[in-house]
Amino acid sequence: MYQGKSIRMIPLADGFAELSFDRQGDAINKLDSLTMTEFGEAIRLIAGAKDLRGLLITSAKDAFIVGADITEFSALFQRDAAAIAAVVSARTRMLSTLEDLHIPTVVVINGAALGGGLEIALCGSLRIMSSQAQIGLPEVKLGLFPGYGGTVRLPRITGPATALEWITTGKTVSATAALDAGAVDEVAEPADLRARALALLAVAAKGEIDWAVRQHVKRGPVTISANELDALIEQHQAKARALRAKHQPAAAMALDLMRAAIHEPRDSALQLESEAFGNVAKTQAASSLVQIFLNEQTVKKIGKTRTKGSRPLQGGAVLGAGIMGGGIAYTSALSGVPVLMKDIAQSQLDLGMGEARKQLAKQVKSGRKTEAAAATVLNGIHPTLEYNGFHNVDIVIEAVVENLQVKHKVLCELEQASSPGTIIASNTSSLRIDHIAAALQRPGEFVGMHFFNPVPVMPLVEVIQGSYTTPEAVATAVNYCIKMGKTPIVVKDCPGFLVNRVLTAYIRGFLQLVIDGADFRQVDRVMEAFGWPMGPAYLEDVVGLDTGSHVCDVISAGYSERMPPIANDALRLLAINKRHGQKNGVGFYRYESDPNGKPRRSDCEDTHTLLAALQPNGKREFTDDEIVDRMMVPLVLEAIRALEEGVVGCPAELDMALILGIGFPAYLGGALKYADWLGAQELVSRADALTGLGPLYEPTDTLRKMSLSGQSFYKP
Repeated sequence: MYQGKSIRMIPLADGFAELSFDRQGDAINKLDSLTMTEFGEAIRLIAGAKDLRGLLITSAKDAFIVGADITEFSALFQRDAAAIAAVVSARTRMLSTLEDLHIPTVVVINGAALGGGLEIALCGSLRIMSSQAQIGLPEVKLGLFPGYGGTVRLPRITGPATALEWITTGKTVSATAALDAGAVDEVAEPADLRARALALLAVAAKGEIDWAVRQHVKRGPVTISANELDALIEQHQAKARALRAKHQPAAAMALDLMRAAIHEPRDSALQLESEAFGNVAKTQAASSLVQIFLNEQTVKKIGKTRTKGSRPLQGGAVLGAGIMGGGIAYTSALSGVPVLMKDIAQSQLDLGMGEARKQLAKQVKSGRKTEAAAATVLNGIHPTLEYNGFHNVDIVIEAVVENLQVKHKVLCELEQASSPGTIIASNTSSLRIDHIAAALQRPGEFVGMHFFNPVPVMPLVEVIQGSYTTPEAVATAVNYCIKMGKTPIVVKDCPGFLVNRVLTAYIRGFLQLVIDGADFRQVDRVMEAFGWPMGPAYLEDVVGLDTGSHVCDVISAGYSERMPPIANDALRLLAINKRHGQKNGVGFYRYESDPNGKPRRSDCEDTHTLLAALQPNGKREFTDDEIVDRMMVPLVLEAIRALEEGVVGCPAELDMALILGIGFPAYLGGALKYADWLGAQELVSRADALTGLGPLYEPTDTLRKMSLSGQSFYKP
């Protein structure tokens, strides 16, 4: 009947036909341009076939359809909103042709039906779902909302309350929940799914299920009073506001769309959806979140490639316990790699094991682990005061105090205790890998693995390649990270590596703002409103002001031409006054424990008295835009310098490192995506307006050339 590269159609017995999604050369089905073209051709054939009694819609893959082909979004979203709406509208009309067929259709959801996959399923007369499958409309997580009729058809099938929740949260739904919501008509075990689907189609074809009336209802407006609708939408608008609708407006825009379209007939509502989709696709959040999705795929592919040549990982070790070492050991054991954990102090071993037990208790409480499984993980961590067994491990992660002499001492001991070929990694956050390796006899086997705190939560690990580090050492470190469920980004050895180097430029912007008279509380409010999880003052309180001051000094010294030493800055002043932040209860802010034992922040008025000594010209008012530019411009420029110097391999790796490592606002997409959104010309203009603040604000020559040529970091 029909054979394409993504879709085939075959006749079945009793006058039925089967349309199967089966994308050639791919493990999954996606709704790319080719698939949609073939789908349209197949549906038109069916519409013209007068002898057919029913249509079964299936997938030949483990999943039904996972959604649109997001790799096509970047090019599509370069068009204006009207052009985007036209493309989407044409595809939506294609789906309406399926919905309006003269025969019953049964959609067999054998696996995940997400986004456009669910939107196709909603067009069917009936839907049957595997008990193991999931459905959902996750577009809001990409800064979008459904564009192939999901906002129109779902409320007509499940009712508005369910539809509003699913669309504005992007949640995935189990088969049982889908059945309860009325999104599917039956649920079957995988082995029975096809037979049950054919039986359902036969029943519909005989007229025992009035499928035509069901389809007719979907073509009309939704029955709900204006007052009920207003109450539902207000409930979800409050949730959208709590999720920073200013920066990620998709949920709020979906609510506005559904308010306008819900009482319209289907075709009018679909046109409203297409037009609204064109508008949401042009938002900064959509552009950035789509790029993040693509960057995640790029980084995964790079990571997989970098594991080639890795040593087998049968066992590991952590040198230095405590909270950090315990977190690394726990993460290793959780991934199935048993680990030795050594320290010179029993108290530190106890602290490390306590951290592992705490994390496992959370796993058990949440239902992710049974007590027995948690015990197995804990048994994979072997605390020790000696080096016994270190000669049998494949990789050791050193996590001792951030002091070069101490690291030299313990790493020399470690080399003697371990076998040649064992990879040794340092969890240093600020010391150069080459400087540490200078004391080693086998520097080729030495690599950096910078974990971010708290280790069980933070996904990023910077894998630092020193001048002598061998490809095998890098491959083994990357492989270990991936086994632990982390995202490794390989960077070159330089002061601060990548993330802390770029973050230091941002913090330097903050320190100069304070010197120039800014209220640190305003800076925090502005940057949190801009999308950061916490402002710079609050961040330094969490890190520890003594630690933050030390790191800032070490990294700044490596770039003294741009970041010359500040004789007296806010971090140093507060640290000298024994104000270390959360760890001793007072920093920029004051901290007291809430009933759950978590630190609660409050203003500390004498902070302003202390900081006044740094402000020779007294206090000064800054606009929010001035604060944003003075904070963000040096960060972006330092990120650009790091890319130009080859510290990181590509824009995708750089931006993902900042998002995963320091919570760079997702709606901006990362430093380089943000630079592209501004445009090189605008970024240079903003930087030039601030060059009086020093060379940290000076654009690179390459950036200036980009501003003249119109180039961007990401290809459109």
